[in-house]
Amino acid sequence: MTAALLLAGVVLLTVGSIAPMSTRLTAVAQACQLAGIVVVGASGAAVFAGAPAIGGPFRDAVAPAVGVDPVTGFFLLALAVVAVPGVLFAVGSLAVDPSARALHSLTGLFVLAMVGVLLARDVTVFLACWELMTLLPATMILLTRRDRSVRRTVFVYLAMTHLGGAGVWVALLATASVHGFSDPTALAHHGVLAVTGISAAAAVGFGTKAGLMPLHSWLPRAHPVAPAHASALMSGMMIKVAVYGLVRLAMGWLGPPASWLGWALLVVGALSALGGVVYALVQHELKRLLAFHSIENVGIIALGLGAYLLLRTHGASVWASLALAAALLHTLNHATFKALLFLGAGAFGQQVGSLDLDRLGGLLRRMPWTGGSFLIGAMAIAGLPPLNGFASEWLTMQALVHTAIGTPASAALPAALAAAALAATAALAALCFVKVVGLTLLGPPRREACARASEVAPSMRTATVFLAACCVGLGLAPGLLVSRLVTLTPHPAALATAGGIAAPGTGGLPTVGLLVTLVGLAAALVWARSRRVSATAPVWICGQPADPALAWTSAAFTKPLRLVLEPVLRPERSLGFDSDRAIVRRISYASAVPHLFDTHLFEPVVRAALAGARIARRLQSGSLRGYALSLLVLVLTLLVFARLGVLS
Repeated sequence: MTAALLLAGVVLLTVGSIAPMSTRLTAVAQACQLAGIVVVGASGAAVFAGAPAIGGPFRDAVAPAVGVDPVTGFFLLALAVVAVPGVLFAVGSLAVDPSARALHSLTGLFVLAMVGVLLARDVTVFLACWELMTLLPATMILLTRRDRSVRRTVFVYLAMTHLGGAGVWVALLATASVHGFSDPTALAHHGVLAVTGISAAAAVGFGTKAGLMPLHSWLPRAHPVAPAHASALMSGMMIKVAVYGLVRLAMGWLGPPASWLGWALLVVGALSALGGVVYALVQHELKRLLAFHSIENVGIIALGLGAYLLLRTHGASVWASLALAAALLHTLNHATFKALLFLGAGAFGQQVGSLDLDRLGGLLRRMPWTGGSFLIGAMAIAGLPPLNGFASEWLTMQALVHTAIGTPASAALPAALAAAALAATAALAALCFVKVVGLTLLGPPRREACARASEVAPSMRTATVFLAACCVGLGLAPGLLVSRLVTLTPHPAALATAGGIAAPGTGGLPTVGLLVTLVGLAAALVWARSRRVSATAPVWICGQPADPALAWTSAAFTKPLRLVLEPVLRPERSLGFDSDRAIVRRISYASAVPHLFDTHLFEPVVRAALAGARIARRLQSGSLRGYALSLLVLVLTLLVFARLGVLS
C-alpha cells in the first residue's frame, strides 16, 4: 500500500512538472504538484508512524533502486510540510511573472529531485538526484535575475557546492566499490585510515550542502537572490536533505562512526550556531539575514548529532536517543519556521519593493495576516516559548548538558562548551529578531510604499498562515513527535527505555502550562495598560521636525554588540564630507562588517588558484612542437624512474 501511494505521488509530481509548459494546463499542473506532494508526505508520515517500510537498506546493487524506512519517512513528511505552502505561495507570487510557467515546472522538478535523494537506495540514483537538486535552484535564480552580480553568485554557489560535494561522490563510490552498503562491516576490513577518510569526505560533502561553517559562503549569497518560494524550499528543505546525509552517517551508514566525528560535529555546530547568529545581527537586508540564521540553525542540528554520537560511544543509549530526537525535531522545526519567514519576506518584497530593514516599517497593520504569521515565525526562530523552536532547542540543551555531566572528560568538555555556545546563540537570536520585528512590522512606515502596502493574494496568505499554525502546533505538542523520534535510534536498549523520557511531554517540559502562563501574563498586561491614563505629546528631536530618516536603524540595534565584538568582526567605516570653504555642506558615513571567512579563507584560496591557472595556461601554447617536446620529456622522465626502480 505504501509503495503504491509513493508511486502515485511521484507520478503526480512528474505530471505537475511537465504540464506547466502548456498555458492551458498550468492550473492542472499546479493541482498535480500539490496532490503529489501531499501523497508523498502522507506516505512518509505513515512509514514514520510505524507502517511497514518498503525497500531495503542503502545498497550498491542496481535493484531495488528506491525504498523508504522510518527515517526517510520523517524527512518526506518534513518535505511535504514545506513544499505544499511553497508551491501554493508560488501560485500567487508568480501570477504576473513572465517566466512563471518555467518556474512552476522547475519547482516541481526541484521537489521531485529532493524526493529522489530521500528515496534512493542505489548509489547511481542518489548521486543523480543529488546533482539535480543542486542545479535546479541555480536555473530558477538565473530565470528571474540575469544581472552580472547574480550570475557571479550562481557561479560561487555551483562551485562551492560541487567542490565540497565531491566528498559525497568519493564517500559513496568508495563505499559501493567494496560493497559497504550491503555489508557495513566490509569497510572496516580496509583499515581505520580508509574508514576515517571516507567518513570525513562524507561529512565535508554533506556539511557543505547543509551550510555548516566554514564551508557556508554560498548560502548567504544564493538564498537572497532566489525567488521567495525557491528560497523557502532551499533553506527549508534542500539543506535538510544534506542533514539527512549527516543523520545517516551518524547512525552508522558507513559502519560504526568513531568518537572523533562527534567532537567534530560539536565544534563545527558551535561555530556555525554562534557565527551564523552574529553575522545575522549585522545584516541590513532581510533575506540575507535569514540566510545566516539558516547557518545558525543547521549548527544547532549538528550539536544534537554530535551529542548523540558521544553519548552513544560512551554507552548512554537512552540519552543518545533523546539527542537524536532533538536533532530531528529541530530539523522539522527549522524547516517550518524558516520557510514561513522566507515566504513572508517575499510577500513584503512584492508589496514594498525593498527588503532593506531601514526602509520598511508598519507592515503589521497593513498586512495583518502575513505580518502576524511572520511575527509567529520570528518568535519561533528566536526560541520563545511555547513555539516549536523553543521545544527543540530545549531538548538539544538537555542532551548537551547530560553529555557534559554523564561522559568522561574527553567528551564532557566539548559538550559543556557547546551548551554554552547554544545558550549564547539563543540570546543573540532573540536580540536579532527584536530588531527584525521592530523595524519591519512595528512603528510608522519609513517609505511611501510601506504606507500603501496591502495584503497579498489569498494563496500566499494561506501558505504563511498554514506554516504559522504548524509552528504553534509543534510547539504545544512536541512530545507526540519526540516519543516516536526516540525509537528511530538503532540501539535496542534505547528502544526499550527511551519512551518514558519523551512522553507525554518534551523531557519534562510543560508546554501547555507555559502557554497558559504566558496568555495570563499577556492578559494582565493588556488590562493594566487599559487602566492607565496617558496623554500624547510631540517628540523632541533637538528642534528638528520629525523625519523618518531620523528613526531607529538596524545598525543602532547592534551597535553595542559590534563594539564588544569589534576585535573579531573588524568592521569597516568611511566618513566623507562636502565643504564650501569653512562651511560643511554634507556629511556621509558608511559602515560594513566584512565576512571574515571570505576575506581570510576563501579569497586567498581563489587568488592562489587563479595564479596557478595563469601558470598552467602557459602550457597551452598552441605549438605542436612544444606539446611533442613536453611529451618526450615526460616519457624520458618515467623511463629514468623505472630504470632506477622508483616505480616498482
